[in-house]
Order: sequence, then structure tokens, then C-alpha cells
Amino acid sequence: MTAEVGLAALWLAAALAVLQLVLAGLALWRPETAMADAMTAAVRPVTVVQGALAAIAMAALISVFLASDMSVELVARNSHSAKPWLYKFAGAWGNHEGSMLLWVTVLALAGGAVALLEKRLAVPTLTATLGAQAVIALGFYAFLLFASNPFARVVPAPPDGLGLNPLLQDPGLAFHPPTLYIGYVGLSVAFSFAVGALVTRDVGRSFALAMRPWVLGAWIFLTLGITAGSYWAYYELGWGGWWFWDPVENASLMPWLAATALLHSVTVLATRDGLRAWTVMLAVVAFSMSMVGTFLVRSGILTSVHAFAVDPSRGTFILVLLGLYVGGALTLFAARVGTVREGATFDPVSREGALVVNNLLLSVILGIVLIGTLYPIVAAGFGVQLSVGPPFFDKAAGPVALALVVAMAVGPLLRWRRDDPQAVAERTIAPIVASALAAGALVVFAEGIGLLPLLGLSFAAGLAVASVAPLWKRNLRRTPLFTYGMVVAHLGIAVSLAGMASDSAFTVETLVATRTGEPARVGPFTVTLDGISPVIGDNWSALQAQLTVRRGDDVFRLRPQSRFFTDPPTTTSESAIATLWDGQLYTVLGAADDDGRWQLRLWWKPFVTLIWLGGGLIALGGALSLVGRLRRKARAA
Repeated sequence: MTAEVGLAALWLAAALAVLQLVLAGLALWRPETAMADAMTAAVRPVTVVQGALAAIAMAALISVFLASDMSVELVARNSHSAKPWLYKFAGAWGNHEGSMLLWVTVLALAGGAVALLEKRLAVPTLTATLGAQAVIALGFYAFLLFASNPFARVVPAPPDGLGLNPLLQDPGLAFHPPTLYIGYVGLSVAFSFAVGALVTRDVGRSFALAMRPWVLGAWIFLTLGITAGSYWAYYELGWGGWWFWDPVENASLMPWLAATALLHSVTVLATRDGLRAWTVMLAVVAFSMSMVGTFLVRSGILTSVHAFAVDPSRGTFILVLLGLYVGGALTLFAARVGTVREGATFDPVSREGALVVNNLLLSVILGIVLIGTLYPIVAAGFGVQLSVGPPFFDKAAGPVALALVVAMAVGPLLRWRRDDPQAVAERTIAPIVASALAAGALVVFAEGIGLLPLLGLSFAAGLAVASVAPLWKRNLRRTPLFTYGMVVAHLGIAVSLAGMASDSAFTVETLVATRTGEPARVGPFTVTLDGISPVIGDNWSALQAQLTVRRGDDVFRLRPQSRFFTDPPTTTSESAIATLWDGQLYTVLGAADDDGRWQLRLWWKPFVTLIWLGGGLIALGGALSLVGRLRRKARAA
């Protein structure tokens, strides 16, 4: 019965999305009539109820997974009664249909939040925004109800399910996908704001002030989702890397790049009333990238541990939605861009000018990642098999990213509107000196370091100094919270950059075949295999290695495993990682050979943890900025 309740709630939510669109359209078509006022007033509650119904549908799906109701086809294909409850709970979205239901649920709840909370926009613009949100929701409701029904029954019900992909049986499944989806949906709200402003010809500061919290919130959650996903893949897949330029990884990076550019652009519009057309265009691009990511993951054109669907017909459905949404928005933009006034002007040497450079460089990186991701897919369509991997992305995007770091360091040191070049040069002395000192130290003490890691570490030092420069000579108690947010976020970029460069420059890898009692060396560590023993888990069995690790007088133990899951039958490598103040020792157990030796793969990764520490700081900076903006708004109210 729970599944039927969920399906009924989904149909009702879709019907209310149709009603929401009709009410918004009629209210905007004949705004001078008395009936239009009633329709405008009805749009808000309809949007809120639609969000509630979508939440009921999602709750019903979670309930059938927790109850292991194998009469629901989705549960039978993606769960098992012996699974721990956390993986039953998170398994509700660890599949194609459930993840799409989570997507549309967050979308509907976000629309309800806009209807309830947004007070700054003109009523026609808000009505148009909610209408645009209804159009997006309708496409995904149709996709779920006609192509990917999550509540379909199977008769007869199997005695038990096939189980969840063992690579997804990790606490990261409960955190990583929801944070990414919240980020994607935040960009859909920004898209709806842009469409609404174009429809009513109301592109100005009020539009930017309404959109900025949603863009900032989406950016925070995308940052958290990408950071968490990177660490999840790092320890779960046993490859020893934190980023593989997998097409589906790129699918989450591209919206983040676009959202970062949009965040800076909407800040200029909200603060200085500039970059109006550019802000609207970036809102369309950012949502387009989230739709491209949805298509890549669910179209069946990719083979990846991240991809959910293998049915090309579903990919065609999403591709049609992508064409309708993005094509329609671009057509509207082309038709109305002439009505978007220029806004305030500024000199090239100004903070606005630096933000324009920032946006252009981010757009170049986005283009490189998009081309590198889609080109092999397009080539395969013409019968040409090729791969685009880390060497391409590192060489193509690396230099542009370093130029972006320079722009990021200089930008906050500039004044709004216009600035004196000589004064700017004086303010950049400290970051330049920091970079030069770091480069000199690396040349002396890190002989043989590559050029890109050398530049990355040097620029990270300069950016770290430049990031705190906005706090110099200020009353720290009276400094706005969003200024601290900018400082912390930029500092987080410097920290992450230092971790990436350190991992590239200093990582040491050792692959050995060893017997019990034989030592192996990796970096400053001696690793000895003490023995292999069987271990039984909740729904798996494993062979576990006992490793004794020594560095000087320090001794500790690690226990990597080779696990076997029966539902479905899969063998995985569970790494064992020691996190130390100066990096991580990463160990993986391989198979035994005919001579009784066990393969061990060992990595010493100095300062690699700075990558995820920096990601956390970036998200923290965004959160501080968001809280600061909301507090200012509350005080003004």
C-alpha cells in the first residue's frame, strides 16, 4: 500500500505542477484583470502543496526500502534484506529511479521555499519564476511517471533482492548524492529566476538580490558534494587517486565551475548593478551544465562506477528535456537581451574588471572540461574510439587554472568602479614576495620537482597571503561576516591547490609481492606483512592483512581487506589509510600468487589531506557569506 500512496502523491504533484504553470501563464497573459490577481495569489500555495506531495512520494520510497518490500521492482533490483539499515535508507536513491525522484523532490521543495520566503521580487517576476519552475518540474515528473516509475510492482515478488552495488555500500552514499542534487536544484532555481526576469523584463538589482542566496547555497552544496565524492572515490576504489577526470566526475565539476562564475557575476549585479546580461546568460549555462550531467549519468552512453542507467531511451528523454529547457531559455534570452539595460559601467582596473577576468577564465576551463568530456562520446558516434584522460586536462586546464589563481589573488585587493594601477601594484607586493620565497625554497629543497607542481605550490603561497589581505587594517569586530566568508573561501582554494600540487610532486608508490614477515619500503615507512586472516561483516566476508608500519620510533598497524559480497557477487578492495600530520599512508591488499606471496600496493602521499581540508574551508566560507547576507537582510527588514 505504501508504494501506491507514493505513486498517487507523485501523480498529484505532477497535476499541481500543471496547475501552477497554467495559473502563472494566465496571470501574466492578462495582468490587468481581476481574475489575474486571484490566479497570482493561488500560485504560491499550489507550489507549496506540490513540494509537500513530492516529499510524501520520496518518503514512501524510503519506507519500502527500509521495509525490504520486494514486491516493488526497484527494491528487488537494488536492495537485500540482509543489508544494514543505512544502506537500505540511502539505497533509495542509489539507483536510477530513486535518484531522479530525489532530484524532483528537492526541486519541488525548493520551489515551495521560493513561494513561501521570497518577498523582494516584483509579483509578476515571482509569478513568472514559479511558472518556469513548474515547467522544469513537469519534465521530470513526466520522466518518472512514463519512463522510470520508482513504484512499479513485480509479480510474483522474489524471495529476496539482488542487492546494492558493493561500491555504493558506504556511508558516503547517504551524503554525496543528496548534496550534489541540492546544488543542481539550486541552479535550477537560479535558472527560473533568470527566465522570470527575462519574461517580465525585470533584470536588475532586485532580481540579483533574490537569486544570490540560491546561487550561493547551490555553490556550497556542490562544493561539499564534490569534496565528499572525491574522498569517497579515493578510499573506496583503491586506486590511490583523488580525481580521475572520469566523465561523470566532470559532470559534477562543470556545474560548479559555472556556478562559481555566476556567483561572482550576480554579486556584481546585486552590489554594483553591473553585468546584467552576463549574469542571466551564466544562470542559463549553469543549469545547462547540471542537465548535461544528468544526461551523462542516466543516458547509458557511459560505462562508469558513477553511472546509474543503461537504457538509451531514458537518455533520449533527458536529451529532449535538455533541448527544450536550454533551447527555450536561449531563445528567450536572444529575444529579450535587447531589453536588458547595460547597467553601471566600470574601469578595467577595478574589482568588477577582475571579476570579469575571473569569469572568463572559469568559462575557458569549463569549455576545456566540456570538450574533453563530450569529444570521445561524439567520436564514438562516428565509429572512432578514443579516450581523453588526465594528460589532456592537466596540460590544457592547468595553465588556465594558474592564471585564475593570479586573478583571484589580485581581485579582492582592488577597489570597486576604478582603481589606481600603482596603488594596486603596492598592495600586491606581499603576495608576490610570498610566491617568490616559496618558489626559491622548492627549487633548493625539492630537487626535480615538475614545473606545474612548482608553480602550483608557489601560487598557493601567494594566494594564501592575498586572501587575508582584505582584513588588513580593518576593525575585525566590525568586519561583515560575508567578508570573512570571502577570505575563508579564497584561503580554502589556496589550501586545496597546495594539496593538489603536493600530491602531484611528492607522492611515492610501491607495488610489492611479499611473504609474511618480509618488510617493504615506501617513502619514509617500512611496512611488514604480519599475516592474513578471514573476517566476517554484516553482508560480506573478507581476507584482512595485518600490516605493521614503522617510521623512526613510531609504530602503528593497518588492516586493508579484500572483500567478497554475495548479493550481488562482487570482490572489492578496501584500502587502509593512516592519516598523519604530514600526509597519508595508503595501503591496498591484492591477490596471492602461486608462490604464496601477497601483492601489496603502497602509497605515501605528503600533504594530500590539504585537498579536502581546503574543500571544507571553501564550503565554510560560502556558508559564512550566506549567513552574513541573510543576517543583513533580516536586520534591514
